[in-house]
Amino acid sequence: MPKSKRDRAVTLSKTKKKGREHKESIVNSIRDAAEKYSSIYVFSFENMRNLKFKEFREQLKPTSRFFLGSNKVMQVALGRSASDEIRPGLHKVSKLLRGDSGLFLTNMPKEEVESLFNKYEDYDFAKTGSIATEKVELLEGPLEFTHEMEPLLRKQGLPVRLNKGVVELIADFVVCEEGKPLSPESARILRMLGIKMATFKLHLVCRWSPEDFELYKEGLDESDVESA
Repeated sequence: MPKSKRDRAVTLSKTKKKGREHKESIVNSIRDAAEKYSSIYVFSFENMRNLKFKEFREQLKPTSRFFLGSNKVMQVALGRSASDEIRPGLHKVSKLLRGDSGLFLTNMPKEEVESLFNKYEDYDFAKTGSIATEKVELLEGPLEFTHEMEPLLRKQGLPVRLNKGVVELIADFVVCEEGKPLSPESARILRMLGIKMATFKLHLVCRWSPEDFELYKEGLDESDVESA
């Protein structure tokens, strides 16, 4: 009986002992899961929110497992070529672990997975450096903030004053411009205004099962995977 590729020793050199042990643990966990679940997906994400992702992961815990972290470690676990892949065809999955991506292993039907990922999105406050999705401008006049907020607003660069206990903007002020990165001050002002510009989304990239392999991401075809 041929020796299982999953049991092959993995060398993760140039790492401290603790780091190496942690990486080897992840490799082994992924390999165990690859034997347990019927299909494996690569997904990408935008505007990751750890708490929201944890809630999504817990929702699917009975039937599925997620892996996020070093793409290189996940690639090693699956196999980066046809010669070292742990199951036939998994090197194609490995090659699509790029950028902000992760693995989703599940026993759920394909249609259910596609529906869950395609519908999932959650809105949150944008962070510094995020690209503004719209122009936000405040017009001269009273603002709906309590007088205690006036020093903090002024600290963010807003031209404000107190007039009989009312916070007033003494000139029009552009908080952010559509398509431009948010400064730390702009991000804080948007939060204070209650304006959410970040959308946490998950996108399916590919699906593998013992029977077939499917690409979801527009612009990719199997020749890209083979030559990547």
